[in-house]
Amino acid sequence: MLHAVEVKNVRCEGCANTIIKTLKEDGFENVKVDLSCEPRKVTVDILDEASLAQFRAILRKLGYPFFDEEISFSNTATLKAKSFISCAVGKFSIQDDAK
Repeated sequence: MLHAVEVKNVRCEGCANTIIKTLKEDGFENVKVDLSCEPRKVTVDILDEASLAQFRAILRKLGYPFFDEEISFSNTATLKAKSFISCAVGKFSIQDDAK
């Protein structure tokens, strides 16, 4: 079943590329990132509660928590730093794919 969530810290195609690539590598299907709205939306096929928990954990690890998640100030800074790194990795990956 398709599941769409709003996420924080997604700014560009680099961010979207990292999210899509990582989720697909972990077996998720029909992954899409909508950059046309604020907050940004990530859509993916979720099969069960375990998949939803894994999905949430992957996004958080990359620095993209769910929009409705309560986060402390120090965790917010940490997640933003992680998202900058994920974004940079995604941008380099886009450049490598273009070659």
